[in-house]
Amino acid sequence: MHDRPLSVVLSGFDDSTGLDTGVTHALLDRVSAGELPETFRVHVPSRVVAFGKHDRLTAGFDRAVEIVRNHGYAPVIRLPGGRAAVFHEKTLAVSWTIPTPDPVRGIRDRFAAAAAVLTGALTRLGVPSAVGEIPGEYCPGEFSVHHAGRIKLAGLGQRLGRGAAHVGGVLVVGRSDAVRDVLIPTYAALGIDWDPSTTGSVEDVAPGITMSAAIDSIIETLSDAAAVRETSIDDLTLARARQLAPMHVP
Repeated sequence: MHDRPLSVVLSGFDDSTGLDTGVTHALLDRVSAGELPETFRVHVPSRVVAFGKHDRLTAGFDRAVEIVRNHGYAPVIRLPGGRAAVFHEKTLAVSWTIPTPDPVRGIRDRFAAAAAVLTGALTRLGVPSAVGEIPGEYCPGEFSVHHAGRIKLAGLGQRLGRGAAHVGGVLVVGRSDAVRDVLIPTYAALGIDWDPSTTGSVEDVAPGITMSAAIDSIIETLSDAAAVRETSIDDLTLARARQLAPMHVP
């Protein structure tokens, strides 16, 4: 038995109005205020391209937003930094909100812990993976999860609150081609140089992995270190999310 409780939420929301990103933001605010416990959310998202704040300051941002919409994705401004990342029906959105009295301390430890959850879950699925940036990857980061140093499977970002931190990201389970299709013109508009061949998915390595199997594997990995309790988004958090949602829509 583990003493550390961890709330796990499996529900997501349509992010075309920024609501799902608003939920993530609301969780950070409420966990930071001590109103909610440590919470890990994993779900299948709606089709969005999540831009970082640096993207928004780029000259080609408006064109990138237009491209995203023309490809059938909703543009959102996510909480963490980084560059544009793709979420679709064959990806998993992960969001870990961790209370801490000093969010600045432990940034790398939280990144490493989140990456370890993903690599542990992939090991359970029979997919070898490692942590580290690979040359030419999209939304590059030191704590990217990759296979064989060739293809990126997941990326992570972090946002600090007053009394909590949010580590969030995306695991591409399938349809890496869909990620490339929208990112090639989007990154061109943003002036970002990258190598589309580094884009990969779990199914590229181990065909037949289902979304439910990937979710179960993540939860099982979390259960190795915490007392996992499945819960849902409460009404107060959802109301706060609706207030915050518009600020995440460009």
